[in-house]
Amino acid sequence: MERSGETLTGSPARWWHTLPDGRIQCDLCPRDCKLHEGQRAACFARANKGGQMILTTYGRSSGFCIDPIEKKPLNHFYPGSSILSFGTAGCNLACKFCQNWDISKSRDMDRLMDEASPNTIADAAKRYGAQSVAFTYNDPVIFAEYAMDTADACHAQGIQAVAVTAGYMHLPAAREFYAKMDAANIDLKAFTDDFYFKLCGGHLQPVLDLIATVHHDTNCWIELTTLLIPGMNDADAELRHLAAWCFKELGPDVPLHFSAYHPDHKLNAPATPPATLQRARQIAIDAGLCYVYTGNVHDKRGDTTYCPGCGKAVIERDWYEIRRYALDDTGHCPHCGTAIAGRFGRFDKPFGARRIPVALHAA
Repeated sequence: MERSGETLTGSPARWWHTLPDGRIQCDLCPRDCKLHEGQRAACFARANKGGQMILTTYGRSSGFCIDPIEKKPLNHFYPGSSILSFGTAGCNLACKFCQNWDISKSRDMDRLMDEASPNTIADAAKRYGAQSVAFTYNDPVIFAEYAMDTADACHAQGIQAVAVTAGYMHLPAAREFYAKMDAANIDLKAFTDDFYFKLCGGHLQPVLDLIATVHHDTNCWIELTTLLIPGMNDADAELRHLAAWCFKELGPDVPLHFSAYHPDHKLNAPATPPATLQRARQIAIDAGLCYVYTGNVHDKRGDTTYCPGCGKAVIERDWYEIRRYALDDTGHCPHCGTAIAGRFGRFDKPFGARRIPVALHAA
């Protein structure tokens, strides 16, 4: 926690209570930050102003872009569609390998961010033909109220809401948050608490509890991503344990993405070889998972969706480009009729690998 020197502004926040000594405690995530007047939480986005919790980043963003849905990554949520992506600033974890550290670790974004109300964002998504809006770049957990209000505005216009998150959140808040989300990609950063504590400043079990809760207790479609870092979370035994947990707790149909690390922020480990991702993918398939992907490398086989019934390719991808799409509108294999897990609809021309920055104006 740190005391802010500037005049705090923002919107009233949820999930907090007053302590006997006059401080307030944030109940949003397992960090349980206890704040004196004028002090910000570890995430930097939540602060004590006048004995009340405020969200200092409500209505302000680090920028907007139209992306392919596959970039989130989500391979089983309306494949080929476009998504309006945005984030704010700050994060409630402290990952030394953060790939978006310039946004998630920012401490001077308040004057730089674009202003946009939830309705402005929903209107922009409609205007640009995006089927979904993604809360991403930094973690939407810390701007949950803003994300939830934006999800409501999107739903009013028939637009889906997507969270890209590390899933570090207390369960009571998570149940409310994910009830508003149509899909989420959740980082499962490793399968040891030692990794989470030393490299992320958090713990593993709250993330596992959240993933299981979201999968079993909400209608939110989830996919998981593990960024593999050589020598730190890529050992065969750890990968087997991770895959076995996924199979036991979630079943065979939740997609798992293994992504390649590149040196960034405070960690200078070697980049992940493609062979490591392919080895991890095979371990997870051998554990019984039906949909396992590789990311951040060129690997057509690891990008492609295969039918668990007959084994034939039903969505062939090359990076974020869909080269062949064979499913019907309800997501069934044309060869054997097996239902592919996920959310599907009419497939027209795919959006492709484009990334289009867009400008919004406050409503």
